[in-house]
Amino acid sequence: MKLINGLENIHEPFKNTAITIGNFDGVHIGHQSLFHEVIEQADAMGGTSVALTFEPHPIKVLSPNGGPPLITLLEQKVELIEKTGIDVLICEPFSRRTAEITAETFVADILVKRIGMRAIVVGQDYAFGKDRGGNIDFLKRLAPRLNYRVIVADWIETANLWRGRISSTRIRELVRAGQVAESRKLLGRYYQIRGVVARGRDRGGRLLGFPTANINLQDELCPKTGVYAVTVECLSKKYAGVANIGYSPTFDDHVFTVEVHLLDFNGDLYGKKIRVNFVQRIRDEVRFEKISELAQQIRRDIDQARRILAH
Repeated sequence: MKLINGLENIHEPFKNTAITIGNFDGVHIGHQSLFHEVIEQADAMGGTSVALTFEPHPIKVLSPNGGPPLITLLEQKVELIEKTGIDVLICEPFSRRTAEITAETFVADILVKRIGMRAIVVGQDYAFGKDRGGNIDFLKRLAPRLNYRVIVADWIETANLWRGRISSTRIRELVRAGQVAESRKLLGRYYQIRGVVARGRDRGGRLLGFPTANINLQDELCPKTGVYAVTVECLSKKYAGVANIGYSPTFDDHVFTVEVHLLDFNGDLYGKKIRVNFVQRIRDEVRFEKISELAQQIRRDIDQARRILAH
């Protein structure tokens, strides 16, 4: 996949471009369906499949409170879109000036003239341009004059979860509620956080007998406090693990931490970047009267995590 940072770095239109446009937060299975349709349309024309996204997320610029936490930051979003097979990802910086571009200018000057759009794939609620003045009907009215086709994708639903379309909002709700196994059905993968292992309070190994990696989070969206069965990607390998998110109430120091114990691992992770995939929530955080009681519970958590991750 070719990554282009900024429309000004497109020096000539792509051949017979099929495109989809959006923020794609989470790159969930609804987004993936759009990308696959774009690829099919491009292949049918012998052309180029293109996705156009914005950084930062427009709501971060336009909303007074910066909007909800993102499911995927740019680094992960690029990786996930590349896995779909899209030929070109255009990442356009978003500003208040960007928000002033009219819908017609956006279609005629940017999509058709600069990018070479011959087909556009959109969801049923797609809107764009200044004051969201463009929509599907608007795209269809311009299509004959500007020589492109409009393909409106169907909603993607997930059986046995709930009725309704898949959305980034619903995924945030599930992750915040600790329902990470359910969020997997919408994402098409486990929810993942990333961060660098930092020096912690050195209690996991010294006091409890279970050394932990203390993570300085990069991500904005964090699962509900509690204990989780996880897999951990680091040092070019994947390990089973147990993660604790919260305030370590047994130690009563009220400091929020994300700590991960890697099963069957013996090594130094300080300063290393790791990725933690949340498979299933095991329990709430609990305050124990004695450290020995906490250690016994951690052993039970590890046993349960092994059972969960064995399936």
